[in-house]
Amino acid sequence: MGELPRIPAAVQAAGYRIVQEALTNVLRHARASCVRVNVEAPDGDAVRIEVVDDGRGANGAGPGNGTRGMRERAAALHGTLDAGPGEDGGWRVRARLPIGAA
Repeated sequence: MGELPRIPAAVQAAGYRIVQEALTNVLRHARASCVRVNVEAPDGDAVRIEVVDDGRGANGAGPGNGTRGMRERAAALHGTLDAGPGEDGGWRVRARLPIGAA
């Protein structure tokens, strides 16, 4: 495992809040037995975040204010956020936050 690049405070804060909101959504809505969080900066130009649970997915509900807030945090740093059903069920949140944009 190599050294992590220097992550600007704004990217750290946005990443923390995105993970926090995604985990809050799992606790409130997913009825999951397992959740996985992965945070990496593999190429040194962006932080990539993925939060995946094995819960019940959206269960007919659309994205709420929490998802909108996560998208706004990512967009403020010229990043992206995708939230939706996981490949094997459950729910998945993926964010990409550019390191140089902060």
